[in-house]
Amino acid sequence: MKTLQVIDTLDTGGAEKLAVTYANALATEVEASFLCTTRKEGVLKNQVVKEVGYLFLNRKSTFDLGAIKRLKSFIKENDIKIVHAHATSFFIVFLTKLIYPKFKMVWHDHYGNSEFLAERKAFAIKMASYMMNGVISVNQRLKDWAEQNLAVSKVVYLSNFPVKSETVKANTKLKGVDGKRIVCLANLRPQKDHLLLLQAFKMVQKEEWTLHLVGKDFEDDYSRQIKLYIHDHDLSGKVFVYGSREDVSHILNQCDIGVLSSKSEGLPIALLEYGLHELAALVTNVGECSRVVSDETKGYLVPPNEVSQFSEKLALLIENEYECFAKAKELTKHIQENFAQKAIIQQLLSFYNKL
Repeated sequence: MKTLQVIDTLDTGGAEKLAVTYANALATEVEASFLCTTRKEGVLKNQVVKEVGYLFLNRKSTFDLGAIKRLKSFIKENDIKIVHAHATSFFIVFLTKLIYPKFKMVWHDHYGNSEFLAERKAFAIKMASYMMNGVISVNQRLKDWAEQNLAVSKVVYLSNFPVKSETVKANTKLKGVDGKRIVCLANLRPQKDHLLLLQAFKMVQKEEWTLHLVGKDFEDDYSRQIKLYIHDHDLSGKVFVYGSREDVSHILNQCDIGVLSSKSEGLPIALLEYGLHELAALVTNVGECSRVVSDETKGYLVPPNEVSQFSEKLALLIENEYECFAKAKELTKHIQENFAQKAIIQQLLSFYNKL
């Protein structure tokens, strides 16, 4: 079997990380594994192992005929049987299948606003679903949605899983004091609700503790709101914004508490990475977060949009070093037992084979 993972960019993000991880993991499991980036390369390109065949389409528009022809030629020349489109890349794969239907199309739904599926703009997805052979969803809610709305009979829920990026050069030295760092690993998007996190941190504010925001900065209105809040509330010496970083494992190894204050999630890879790197976790109860932080031995789960509860639990983690350490250990154990790469890849291969 020859497989191709397709993703629109290689910027840091959950879907992007998973596409690279799948391509790398499958290199030793199938006859040949390939990765295609359609629109834009990014820092994750450095994490693609040499055994993975790579294509960058440099797609300029939705209906870029040159890009579609290049993708078709790549699939044909390499005799690729499974084309696995992640997130929004489904559309170019759909267009390619219209002119060259000799491969099986899998769509991986990473939709982060799964709490608000009623508002989803899904016309293009529904149209493309007539050419899909299978759908993979990152949580149960998305699986149910696909079964109810798409013209696909084979739908499966596959859990995300974390991978340590220890081969990446360690460049990022976090500010602050060792043993007193909180990290939020999330792109600066409104659904991640960084403003709630900043308000909660402001309410707690313990001497020497610092907050580190790591994720793509789109330099838009939302980003400006975050930076303005930091400035206006005298948090410039306590809260630091780093943008996209490649050396995530190195960053997490410098931290003690991992937080997510999201309004909506699927199954956030960031939360799994917190556990893999032995951080205590505080997250909002959205998406599949409760599958990971399944009880308070593994961390704290609070409702979204609840600043006071978030700050209260953050204070408990900061003030109770032993409890913080114990929760981190339990979370790590839980992730190693239930979200291991090997098991998920075997489930993926089984799904491929059924197509």
